[in-house]
Amino acid sequence: MAKKTRRTPLVADRRYPSAERKKTPAKASRSSRSTGGKTGARAKPKAAARRKPAPRRGGRGGGGGLIGWFGRLIRGAFGLIWGFSWRMGMVIALLIGAGIGYHYTLLPEMTTLLDGRARGSVTLLDREGNVFAWRGDQFGGVVTTDTVSPYLKHAIVATEDKRFYRHFGLSPRGVASAVRINLSEGRGPLSGHGGSTITQQTAKLLCLGEPFDPQAGQTEAEYEANCRQGTLWRKVKEAIYAMAMETKYTKDEILTIYMNRAFLGAGARGFEAASQRYFGKSAAEVTPAEAAMLAGLLVAPTRFAPTNNLTRAQNRAKVIVGLMEDQGFLTTAEAEQARNQPAELSEAAAARAGGYFADWVMDEAPEFFGGKTTEDVIIKTTLDQDIQAAAEEAMKFVFQEKVSEGSKAQAAIVIMSADGAVRGMVGGRKTRVSGVFNRATQAKRQTGSAFKPFVYATALDLGASPLDTVVDEAFCMNIPGSGQWCPENYTHKHYGAVTLTEALKKSLNIPAVKTSEKYGRDKVRIVASEFGIDSDLAAGPALALGASESTLIEMTGAYAGILNGGSSVTPFGLTELRLMGDDAPLFGATGGIGERVIRTEAAEQLIWMLEKVVSEGTGQRAQLKDWQVAGKTGTTQQARDAWFIGFTADYVTGVWMGYDDNTPLKGVTGSGLPAEIWHETMVRVHEGRTPKPLPMRGPIPPHRPEGQPADGGAEGGVGGAVNQILRGIFGGGAN
Repeated sequence: MAKKTRRTPLVADRRYPSAERKKTPAKASRSSRSTGGKTGARAKPKAAARRKPAPRRGGRGGGGGLIGWFGRLIRGAFGLIWGFSWRMGMVIALLIGAGIGYHYTLLPEMTTLLDGRARGSVTLLDREGNVFAWRGDQFGGVVTTDTVSPYLKHAIVATEDKRFYRHFGLSPRGVASAVRINLSEGRGPLSGHGGSTITQQTAKLLCLGEPFDPQAGQTEAEYEANCRQGTLWRKVKEAIYAMAMETKYTKDEILTIYMNRAFLGAGARGFEAASQRYFGKSAAEVTPAEAAMLAGLLVAPTRFAPTNNLTRAQNRAKVIVGLMEDQGFLTTAEAEQARNQPAELSEAAAARAGGYFADWVMDEAPEFFGGKTTEDVIIKTTLDQDIQAAAEEAMKFVFQEKVSEGSKAQAAIVIMSADGAVRGMVGGRKTRVSGVFNRATQAKRQTGSAFKPFVYATALDLGASPLDTVVDEAFCMNIPGSGQWCPENYTHKHYGAVTLTEALKKSLNIPAVKTSEKYGRDKVRIVASEFGIDSDLAAGPALALGASESTLIEMTGAYAGILNGGSSVTPFGLTELRLMGDDAPLFGATGGIGERVIRTEAAEQLIWMLEKVVSEGTGQRAQLKDWQVAGKTGTTQQARDAWFIGFTADYVTGVWMGYDDNTPLKGVTGSGLPAEIWHETMVRVHEGRTPKPLPMRGPIPPHRPEGQPADGGAEGGVGGAVNQILRGIFGGGAN
């Protein structure tokens, strides 16, 4: 192809003024060039271009018609929606960003969020200094992701949020999965599974930064319930707060907050407290099986607490072990070992000793160091865990072996030293419980014949002898305002002149009333009250028969006063209270031996009389091999209450039996099942101990003016008493 050369301007082109050349259409110039470019030839003016006809309306071409109109409508609507959406999205994004920024500025240093308890804890130690119970919110100390066992850290992540280290605080996949599961199980989309990440759960534990304020008129339980709300708006705020946390803290810092604030059942706040509570070891030392059990508590702390149901907790832990294995946190061998050797409770946690006792001590402690403490408190107590176990075993044995199946009868046991130090307490047939009605300390019941020793204590202190006599015969009294009152013996028989010892041994009612009236029922009331029976005492003559109500711990404490030689005691369980971390106690024992009530000689004589009750009288079922035992039975009207309270040289034990609704017992008196419960308890308590004699004193002949009978009868004095003893060695039963 020939190379095109630039055309040299023609001379003719120069003939026209420049203005005219400008008016020459470009196409015309090109046309003239296309004709061969003849010199001097002028291009013909091009005809005016035809005007393009406008498209016809309603035609098919050019997008007209209904379809075109509809298309334009759709494009317009889409544009409107798109414009609104991106503007709205921008507004929402700005609001979320503002919310994140706002919370970011308010979030404190991570270390200030680790102990979020609104109240403190109480750790209870037995007499040897071993932990046996906890109360309040237990916080074992700060743990971090670096200090806990790696098994525990991995168990938490595997259980609660396997993508924890990859998301930004929210897990859309987790939420979608939770909604799907909820709908498939017939619940609302937000009911049940929440799909919350560990960060969101931590935000909830922090209550979105709203601290508990006791002055706001809201209880702690109400505050926590409000923090756990699952409404849609609450979820939105929770998500924003979670993203602010992700911005402020590292992943390990968020997990650290979570591990320290999570509630894990039995009052344990945080994994260190839970590990100490259930396994007696630090969270740094837990095995894979123990770590899995702890992580399994997160979904339902009370339900899966191993102290409530160990088997259920172990089964839950096996599920967690499977998750840890699936996610590569455990090898197959480690997982198999964890399944074959599940976690077990520590000895203290398994025993759950002294639930009733712990509740009582908490009630006895000052409130600001007890149930409402804001400090971490350690209380050393008088509890002997071996004695406590003995009482629980005895209760269980008697009800399994000697009480008909399905019986609703209840019982309670109190064991104490002669100084009033309580060594064991069972407040009902269910022994391993807490926070329930304690029949040993809260139930006020009629004492029946168990009250009679205080009638004879009064008489002995005023100079009577155990060998003094009183006539057991038909007897009536006129009570002002009530008319005639005629007490009866349990056997509905009369035994004539009997000694005070025989009257107590057989638990005769008429001699007890006569003795009370002779020496002054007001004095009897004073002696009983000073021995620690603080309940309202009956004003009438029925006082001598135990018509008044009292608690088992009061009655047992009163008998302890007899054992210690006649001084009052205040039953106590607390020996020392101090703040955790302090060596010096804030205060010591809250009870003990008080003032003398009766003379030592009178107390020792009364012990001699009470020993006869067990060795020869109504309390024979309470006898212990090689040990001297003193005690008294008691049965109230219509057998609504049955008692046995007695002691050896080492311990005083009281037993009560009855129905909570005052239904009469069938075939039960104080000399029956209560004496057997007492016997079974004390056999276990005294196992391995060297027998000791009771501090008792035999009868001393009374010193009286010559010829004056003991009570005005014809057969008074020592000689008559001896004759009556010989006559009354064989007597009928009593209560």
